[in-house]
Amino acid sequence: MSQSEKFSISKRIKSFKYAFNGLRIAVKEEHNMRIQLIAIIVVISAGLYFEISGMEWVTLVLVMGFVVSMEIMNSSIENVCDFISPEKHELIKKVKDLAAAAVLISALSALIVGLIIFVPKVLNIFFLVI
Repeated sequence: MSQSEKFSISKRIKSFKYAFNGLRIAVKEEHNMRIQLIAIIVVISAGLYFEISGMEWVTLVLVMGFVVSMEIMNSSIENVCDFISPEKHELIKKVKDLAAAAVLISALSALIVGLIIFVPKVLNIFFLVI
C-alpha cells in the first residue's frame, strides 16, 4: 500500500476474504493440512476431557497455530517453486526440502508440548485405575 493510499475498511474486509480463501484452498488441496486438522480435533478433545488449565490451552493454541501456519507457508513455497520450475531442479528441491523441514520442526515441537501436557494426565488416570 502506498503512503498516499487512505485506509479503507472495505479493503481490510476483502483481505479477510482472501485469507479465508487461502484456508479453504489449504484444507481442500493439501493432504497434510487435513491431517493437521484431525490432530487439532484430537488435541482439543483431549484438552476438554482432561480439563487442562488456561495456560495449557494458550500453549496448545500457539503451537497448533504455528504448525498450521508453517504448513500453509510450505504449501505456498511449493506452489511458487512449481510455477517457477515445473521440471526437476536441484535448487528447487533444496528450497522445498527446507520448507518441509520447517513444518517438521514445528510439528515435533507441538508433539513435545502435547506430551508434556498430556502424558502426566494420562499416567495419573492409569495409576488411579491400578
